[in-house]
Amino acid sequence: MERVTKLASEKPVVIFSKSSCCMSHTIKSLFYDFGVNLAIHELDEIHEGSEIEQALLRLGRKPSVPAVFIGGELVGGTNEVMSLHLNRSLIPMLRRVGALWV
Repeated sequence: MERVTKLASEKPVVIFSKSSCCMSHTIKSLFYDFGVNLAIHELDEIHEGSEIEQALLRLGRKPSVPAVFIGGELVGGTNEVMSLHLNRSLIPMLRRVGALWV
């Protein structure tokens, strides 16, 4: 859990993902399109990926990826991020944490 907390605070937006997950790809594309300052951790490509995935499951992420942290706080996965975007809350949230400069 400590590792997740540390990684989640390294940039304004942190996404825990798997390279083969289509929903993770969708969320990464959304943030890339916004030009967001982010870090992505592909759990299937890093050494401690399975331990991090277990920690995300303990945080209530089912499925474990994508897991999006904004400003060091767990926002959720695809449904939560898309809901924020559709109700026009995502962009202001990203600006508040310094992930967007415009």
